[in-house]
Amino acid sequence: MDVPALHSRFLDDVLPRIQQDPRVTGVAVAGSIAGGHPDIYSDVDLVVVIDDEAFDAVMEERLTLIGQWAPLVAGFTGEHVGEPRLIITLVGPPLLHVDFKFVRAFDFVERVEDLDILWDRDAVLATSLAEQPPTTPSPDLQWIEDRFWIWVHYGATKLGRGELFEVISFLSYLREAVLGPLATIRVGASPRGVRHLESIAPDEARDLRTTLCGYDRHEAGRALLAGIELYRRWLDDTGAAIERRRHAEKLAMQYLHEVTDQAS
Repeated sequence: MDVPALHSRFLDDVLPRIQQDPRVTGVAVAGSIAGGHPDIYSDVDLVVVIDDEAFDAVMEERLTLIGQWAPLVAGFTGEHVGEPRLIITLVGPPLLHVDFKFVRAFDFVERVEDLDILWDRDAVLATSLAEQPPTTPSPDLQWIEDRFWIWVHYGATKLGRGELFEVISFLSYLREAVLGPLATIRVGASPRGVRHLESIAPDEARDLRTTLCGYDRHEAGRALLAGIELYRRWLDDTGAAIERRRHAEKLAMQYLHEVTDQAS
């Protein structure tokens, strides 16, 4: 695997320092490095495995520890992505984005992607990974369908009011939460919003360009309609056995067309 020089130097420097803490039982790397496709813009996703009895104490001093392990510039916890065990940092200079995820030993195997073990104090982590493969969650298409037409009505109200920043933000949400996952399903990839979509699903990424717009009411209306068309087509292509909300679809689309007609 060809790891960029900056990332490689960081790993060479940080790993021996982490190993000095007796409460750490292992270190692994995830993300693009573990996946074998890092580039100079990749971050470093470290998983730091902590002895179960010491976990609470380590969690209280994570930023201090990271500052001892690496030239910490700034860092904050990952509650906004639903992962309070995560510390998101910049280290350097030169600047490098590094995520430090602290886990108990018995939580180590719970993962959605492959990991590469960098160090294993008791040589048990590799065995644990082999016994339990990663589990990639699939989008709940029924959950999406139950909400989608309410979301469409919401977007239409913002368009009708002329709140175009809201509409642009709403379209971004649809790409991240709905259209991106559907696009990755079409190509058999793991659904992760729109991350790496240009490389893993280039045809679908090209189609998604139709959902982009500038600060223009007519463009925003066309982008909304384009996003809805992609949703209908891509959802049908999945062949999923879900209950379609046809009545809600009809009324929401009628309302959206009324709004876009008024904007004409």
